[in-house]
Amino acid sequence: MIGLNRDSLIAILLLALCGTLAWASFDIRNPDYGTLAPAAWPRAVLAVLGFFCVIYLVQSLRAGGGQEPAGPAAGQGLGGFLQTYRNPIACYSVYFLFMVSLPYLGALIGGVLLVFALLTVLGGWKPRALALHAVIAIVSMGFMWSLFTFGLRVLLPRGELLGF
Repeated sequence: MIGLNRDSLIAILLLALCGTLAWASFDIRNPDYGTLAPAAWPRAVLAVLGFFCVIYLVQSLRAGGGQEPAGPAAGQGLGGFLQTYRNPIACYSVYFLFMVSLPYLGALIGGVLLVFALLTVLGGWKPRALALHAVIAIVSMGFMWSLFTFGLRVLLPRGELLGF
């Protein structure tokens, strides 16, 4: 049976947001120079995001209006809330620290530390996992930094401490 649940409503809201942003992308000024319109990238990102939102909506409608996902149990208070939402709170806290440290560490070092910290918070603290997290952080952020710096010529924030 097809029924609306919380996920269906969120998917509909996300689709409405994608539609609003896509409509707003037509207000982006088109300069007389260049070959690629400035609205091309936002529209491409919105198309992918809209596609994922449609998938989310279809999956939530297939699940039906059955039982809602369990949240913090009634009567558990703040402790229950913090226990239930421990991972998102930790991820937002790590990202906040990244944003605060960005002017000092720069995009490369700060990004490596961000990826390493997120992987460690979510993936565990075992020595083998820490080594794997370090390799993934260095390789992925090194690649992304190189791509944006040299390939796309984007000026990423430089750190005050080390200068790159």
